[in-house]
Amino acid sequence: MNELSWPGTRPLADLPDLVREPPQALVRQAVIMAGGKGTRLHPYSASFPKPLMPLGETPVLELLLRRLKAAGVQEVILAVNHLRHLIQAYFGDGSELGLRLIYSAEDKPLGTAGALGNILDRLDETFFLTNGDLLTTMNLARMARTHVAERADASIGIFERENKIDFGLIEFDARDRLSAYREKPTSKYYVSMGVYILRREAVRAHVENVDYLDMPTLLLKMQAADGSVLCFRDDCVWLDIGRPDDFALAQKMYEENRDAFLVAP
Repeated sequence: MNELSWPGTRPLADLPDLVREPPQALVRQAVIMAGGKGTRLHPYSASFPKPLMPLGETPVLELLLRRLKAAGVQEVILAVNHLRHLIQAYFGDGSELGLRLIYSAEDKPLGTAGALGNILDRLDETFFLTNGDLLTTMNLARMARTHVAERADASIGIFERENKIDFGLIEFDARDRLSAYREKPTSKYYVSMGVYILRREAVRAHVENVDYLDMPTLLLKMQAADGSVLCFRDDCVWLDIGRPDDFALAQKMYEENRDAFLVAP
């Protein structure tokens, strides 16, 4: 059963710079996937939901909510499951952040896109969809402007990663003769940041009456149906805190430059 609720609130840090209404916001609603069990982050996530993992004194989810608010978002639907009562108890109705928070409770994992089917009629025509466990300085307002200007059905926030191999890379032909020798090569590629903008009616046919659906499957279905799927690049910082090593790096990055994450660019 899917359930929407507005619980009581609790005081959070004062956010005077972010509660002012940003002018001409193009996307005013967001859906955040905050229901995962965080199995890669064990043992931390065994008794603590991953979105509440703290960077300094601030949960990673709060940093994301602040950034969405600064980009013009007014209402956020949190898709929750694992230890959801802790998330609801901490953030309440969102009024202390200048937001309206709504909780969509899932009794079973639905995937990063499957939860949309239960809340379609609650959604605006255009909305953000994000993972709840990412740290970023991404310019969400610019992403929204680009999405609207391009009349896209979906926009994917993408990030360039670099992978360095610490060995000499050997290539050889069918007769085992050396054809190339590259010493410690570096390759670059783009990954999804877990930040999307979607058009409600463009996803409706793909998310209704499904038991489970992840974002790659949804986006490929949209592309196959001749939908306009845009890739948005931004020169920003991004990190998924899903693994202990990444969480430790996120803590270090946050401590070294808090203002970059607390205040939107």
